[in-house]
Amino acid sequence: MKEGIHPEYYTDAQVICACGNTWTTGSTKKLIHTDVCSNCHPFYTGEQRIVDTEGQVDRFYKKLQVRQQYMDDKTARESARTSPERLIAELGLGTRATEALAKADITKVGQAIELLEKGEAGILAIDGFGRKSLADLKKRLRQFGYELPEAAQEIVV
Repeated sequence: MKEGIHPEYYTDAQVICACGNTWTTGSTKKLIHTDVCSNCHPFYTGEQRIVDTEGQVDRFYKKLQVRQQYMDDKTARESARTSPERLIAELGLGTRATEALAKADITKVGQAIELLEKGEAGILAIDGFGRKSLADLKKRLRQFGYELPEAAQEIVV
């Protein structure tokens, strides 16, 4: 062993735990303070508690809460996206088709879907609303995630 490069070793170093337990051991420090020992550690005592000195559990719960908030917001956005109360004007149909539906008092997507449930003939009977407008309406409804009724799936000439 080289002389003068090693720290001083204390054979009677005192260890003090946060719970009040003390004992003597060998160390390069004369006095050692610890947070947990074999008298108070949950593994040895069988007590159900979390030893978290750095706040890792709190950070995990915060991340979990942020994730849950994100999922709630996502489902709220999805339900708002396919709401039957959405205005027809928000679909981005042509001006002529939107105005034709407005003249027939169909201003919401739910009303248009109800009309489509009866078949295409009902919506095609609207003055100024033709096949192209119907195709655009169906396309936009599918793009926004709406489920079209069975009667709207068939093409009637």
